[in-house]
Amino acid sequence: MAEHPGPALPAEHPEPAEHVDVVIVGSGFGGSVTAYRLAEAGLSVVLLERGRAYPPGTFPRTPAELGRAFWDPRAGLRGLFDVRSFRRFDSVVASGLGGGSLVYANVLLRKDERWFVEAQPLPGGGHESWPLTRADLDPHYDEVERMLAATPYPLDHAPYTDTPKTHALREAATALGLDVQLPPLAVSFAPRPGAAPEPGVPLADPAYGNLHGVRRTTCRLCGECNLGCNEGAKNSLDHTYLSAARHHGADLRTHHEVRAVRPLPRGGYAVDYVSHRAPGHKVRSLGCDRLVLAAGTYGTTYLLLRSRDHLPGLSPALGTRFASNGDLLAILVRAGHGDRPRPLEPSRGPVITASVRLPDALDGPEHTGRGGYVQDGGYPGFISWLAEGADVPRQLSRSARFALGRIVARASGTPDPHLSRPLSELLGAGVLSSTSVPLLGMGRDIPDGVLRLRDGRLDADWSTATSAAYFERLRATMRRLADELGAAYVDNPLWYGKRVVSVHPVGGAPMAARPEDGVCDPYGEVYGHPGLYVADGAAMPGPVGTNPSLTIAALADRLSTRLLENRSARRPTRVPRPAPAYPDRTSLVFTERMRGFLVPGARDPRAVGAPREPFSVRLTVTLDDIDAFLDAPEHQARVDGWLDAPSCGGRRPVLHGLLRMFPADDDTQDGRTLTYLLRFTDAEDRPRVLTGSKDLTGGTPLRLWSETTTLPFRLLDGACAEDGPEAVVGAGRLGIRPLDFLHQLTTFRTTGPRARAALDRFGRFFAGRLWTVYGRP
Repeated sequence: MAEHPGPALPAEHPEPAEHVDVVIVGSGFGGSVTAYRLAEAGLSVVLLERGRAYPPGTFPRTPAELGRAFWDPRAGLRGLFDVRSFRRFDSVVASGLGGGSLVYANVLLRKDERWFVEAQPLPGGGHESWPLTRADLDPHYDEVERMLAATPYPLDHAPYTDTPKTHALREAATALGLDVQLPPLAVSFAPRPGAAPEPGVPLADPAYGNLHGVRRTTCRLCGECNLGCNEGAKNSLDHTYLSAARHHGADLRTHHEVRAVRPLPRGGYAVDYVSHRAPGHKVRSLGCDRLVLAAGTYGTTYLLLRSRDHLPGLSPALGTRFASNGDLLAILVRAGHGDRPRPLEPSRGPVITASVRLPDALDGPEHTGRGGYVQDGGYPGFISWLAEGADVPRQLSRSARFALGRIVARASGTPDPHLSRPLSELLGAGVLSSTSVPLLGMGRDIPDGVLRLRDGRLDADWSTATSAAYFERLRATMRRLADELGAAYVDNPLWYGKRVVSVHPVGGAPMAARPEDGVCDPYGEVYGHPGLYVADGAAMPGPVGTNPSLTIAALADRLSTRLLENRSARRPTRVPRPAPAYPDRTSLVFTERMRGFLVPGARDPRAVGAPREPFSVRLTVTLDDIDAFLDAPEHQARVDGWLDAPSCGGRRPVLHGLLRMFPADDDTQDGRTLTYLLRFTDAEDRPRVLTGSKDLTGGTPLRLWSETTTLPFRLLDGACAEDGPEAVVGAGRLGIRPLDFLHQLTTFRTTGPRARAALDRFGRFFAGRLWTVYGRP
């Protein structure tokens, strides 16, 4: 479902009649935490939430209720689930007071310390950088865990011990040598701190009260967490941070959907919104000194994109660094011990109880690939009926036996009046549903997606293609777990189209140390717009790797601390100042794939023999400023990507790469070479340099293809001071295959002003040089 543009904003924006210290847009993990922290400090806080409140007992369960439980105001739907289908993936987010906490699976895991990367190269070019560390967040992790009463699943306490899926995943992961744990969950298993866990008993209200005024009870193991907890056992944000925020005076306004934000002439911001309770959807405005955007990855990015004209100087990074957080769903079917079924009972327990960690190359030299997590899934009991009904052959077979038995009994004239056994056989033993379990994967996919507006609606350009190695590794791990449990592995049917369903989208307004690289600083404040903050998944500069809720909440807690430390007067006067001066330049990016061979020990790439080993590269060439590139005589571009060769230890990232296109000072022939210089390290951390040139000799157009697509190269020892014969450790040739060349033509992307003109100028430069070499007599 595409974003809804909503009614047009008025041409003139009068000063809002109502003004408060802080307006918070959205009530998810970022919005709820900031609402509590700022209200507790005595600021006047208004929180605007587009959805409604859901007290325990009001979450949809019947077919009629679930049929209306979706969000699309155009169709009169204002329910809990906001389901979107983009071109290459699908996504589900929430709408309601408490945001995603209403339907998430309660897991509160911290982002791995080593996964706070600094300038880690990405396969498609660029880098992933987190401008803060785990140490910066640990005090805030502590505070959020305390507030949400995080506790591991009490597997050692009856009756919680009777959770077969938990035992099964732990046993399988341990047998495979994988790290497995019972993660902290935001669920109440005991009626009060220090008490023994017990299902279905009343919970004591905290000192700040309960905004719903409805009794809550401890977890009764129903597997309904993702549909909303009707028992109130889930320590969702409405029961914790939002109840505490209201206790301290925060004004929580539901059914209020924000359309745009804009700065006020004398300081502060105006928030333009509509009320879904009021007829006509008239746009109203609310003023504030400080504005916190916490409408979720899609909502916050959409608001900033739509308000771009009102907020001059927003970073060019707006809309970038989008990722799915590596979300993947699969199912293990018919687990067993030899010929005996192994019960897993996915409907018993919270949705997630155990978590298996996949190591990352960042964890140490003994590991490769991008890391992630695999967790057990669960679902409500009525899903088991649907699963059994979907087993059509067995269902038909049981129905036929039942009908035949009734016919034979009637024909005998003395039918047995007892129907218990035939009815039991008709319903079956439920083997399929009881021995199957979903697996939920997430991790460090590639944050190379872009969010933008298309016809006023939010559009996402992201696919699983650049993250293919990560997803294949995740699926392979799930298969190994399935094998260990004697189960069949079944992909989500969407995967056959290489689509995923993201429930943890991140990015779009990423934080960074510099405004050129991110929308907000490491504390969430938007560059160039003091008092405007981003406090949700949009601020993530890359995937969290694990369930992102705790990290989003910790970042919001850190943001709140900084905001309170730096607050000054009630309404600071806006000092006119120019918008941040970002370089007025247009960049060009394209990707090149070359395959060929390497001969270790060879010196001359034009006279190589055997033994040959496969060698390939995937390079992203970036012209940061097309005009500067064309004006400079060396015509030098930046290169990122990877090289892959067995003798180098497999796939290795390019640490520093350059490409010179037809440099005017070339030593061989003026402007007739494409020269590559790629620095990297092999698996033993030895510095290596790939250097080579495509030499365009000309003379006949018949040579154009072979000379522009073939790269003879030498592999050098990067530790040698001189580029002499003793530095050469190998030589070989690379080439572009026709299909790879056709794909390369689809990868050209421009960013910045006058993009079409700049691309045209680059095209004329490149084609003109080829015409000079090959087209003239």
